[in-house]
Amino acid sequence: MEFAHIRVEKRLPLAQVTIDRPKVLNALSAETIGELAAAFDELAADTEVRVILLAGAGDRAFVAGADIRELAALAAEEAQAFAQRGQAVFRRIETLGKPVIACIQGFALGGGCELAMACTVRIAAEDAKLGQPEVKLGILPGYGGTQRLPRLVGRGAALKLLLTGAIVDAREALRIGLVDEVVPAEQLMARAEALGREMAANAPLALGEVLRVVDEGLELPLDKAIGIEAAAFGRLAATADKAEGTRAFLEKRAPVWKNE
Repeated sequence: MEFAHIRVEKRLPLAQVTIDRPKVLNALSAETIGELAAAFDELAADTEVRVILLAGAGDRAFVAGADIRELAALAAEEAQAFAQRGQAVFRRIETLGKPVIACIQGFALGGGCELAMACTVRIAAEDAKLGQPEVKLGILPGYGGTQRLPRLVGRGAALKLLLTGAIVDAREALRIGLVDEVVPAEQLMARAEALGREMAANAPLALGEVLRVVDEGLELPLDKAIGIEAAAFGRLAATADKAEGTRAFLEKRAPVWKNE
């Protein structure tokens, strides 16, 4: 895959997508969003890739936000289409069927924070700074931030960040549940890779079903959500990987997954 603004590297069963615009702190231009869409579509179809790491180039930013020059030129209808395009790409990442680990170093602001929230898990370096400062520009988050942030940290904590535009450090982000783990900057990618490999060692069909069932069930009443879980449990019980997993456990050996 050849791109102008991102890099894709494979270290099977992992892949790493790096937003590579360090001179502008990896800001999300429309072209960059398009490249992310293409990259994740291709990685979703690659059965050898089981977990994806998402990072920003350099040590100053994961993604510092949207491209403000592009944003400043948008009229109302264009702005709505701009938001909908980003929302669709981020939702694609969120529902990819494979875990995506956000590796956050430096700034993750605005669209960068929204991108991180669309990932499965967020690991932050100790120097990370996160926030949704859109109100300081006279707008609000347009890539899902007003919806994912309350779901992650609760209504009150989310509104405090959204209404003040405040930027929090990694430890505060961990305390409120915006990130899942904080590590020294020099250990960030190694820790993300270790976590990715731990996930990738498990049955790929089971990983995909866990992601789907959690996503679908979160917005449903519990009695309906557990019905989705039971149906998925039944489907997985009929797979070759379930037979292999249980057999390997009883034989005290590592399973060999077939993704079927």
